[in-house]
Amino acid sequence: MCMKKELLKVKDLKQYFPIKGGMLGRTVNHVKAVDGVTFDVYEGETVSIVGESGCGKSTTGRAILRLDEPTSGEVVFDGDDLLSLNKAQMRKKRKDLQIIFQDPYASINPRHTVRQILDEALEIQNVVPKSQRNDKIRELMETVGLGPHQIDRFPHEFSGGQRQRIGIARALSVDPKLIICDEAVSALDVSIQAQVINLLKKLQREFKLTYLFISHDLGVVRHISDRVIVMYLGRIVEIGDKTSVFDNPQHPYTKALLSAIPVPEPGKKKERVILKGDVPSPINPPEGCRFHTRCPFATDLCTTDTPELKAEDYMKEGHLAACHYMDEIESGKHKPKY
Repeated sequence: MCMKKELLKVKDLKQYFPIKGGMLGRTVNHVKAVDGVTFDVYEGETVSIVGESGCGKSTTGRAILRLDEPTSGEVVFDGDDLLSLNKAQMRKKRKDLQIIFQDPYASINPRHTVRQILDEALEIQNVVPKSQRNDKIRELMETVGLGPHQIDRFPHEFSGGQRQRIGIARALSVDPKLIICDEAVSALDVSIQAQVINLLKKLQREFKLTYLFISHDLGVVRHISDRVIVMYLGRIVEIGDKTSVFDNPQHPYTKALLSAIPVPEPGKKKERVILKGDVPSPINPPEGCRFHTRCPFATDLCTTDTPELKAEDYMKEGHLAACHYMDEIESGKHKPKY
């Protein structure tokens, strides 16, 4: 049996942002945006990170690319420790690591034509000789479903979906191994979302790409993912293959998220899990299980002891969740408080 190659390994990644205060501007506290995240990504797969706004999913993606310098942890990509590389080495490594941002208009220089946008990436990474760049740009445009005759247009002359295709072409231009899709379709209309998702899947098959897909849209995540990571307040609360997480969720937070997905069949209803209270501040997150302030199953143990990611006997291999009472909740022995 052929084992997949581990392309990305993230271990105990932390991203704390300092809060300055006082006359001297000293650091008085930290926003713990990502607090000890560990996972891996294998070649050719799509791993999605999901969670509410502010859970740390986008910050995780930026920290992996060192767009924000991580506070601590390890990020090993294709055998190289990214956090040990200097700026020149990291720039070379970014050829294999690309990102597609949420807002294609904000992430593209409005003063440059598509030709200039794509040519800049090709020049920085020296992907093809200068004499061949125009041909490469035209090829990229056709690959993402745009016409070569559009290469001298400016971003404002394109629709939102077309601009996102330009962003995809820019990421694809340097022949990357891993692309981080940071809410890549959330700003698009639903019909355009489907087109872009299908394009991403087609490109993955054609160019053997690996995706780290960051999204809050669970419907899109279910369509595109191989594995799913659920984050809450800077930590992973559940991880597993797509079928396990969607059909057999174990963490109460995951169950609440999945219960909010609309049912496409008219007249069919499902039980909705309503969470009480607001998401706590990442400046002073709760002790123990960070979800205990909103969890209907929480006990005193949850307020003091941090649960580790683990699996029960009935769970599929590779499916892990961080909850003290998974088995009891599954068997019905542990009842919700409300």
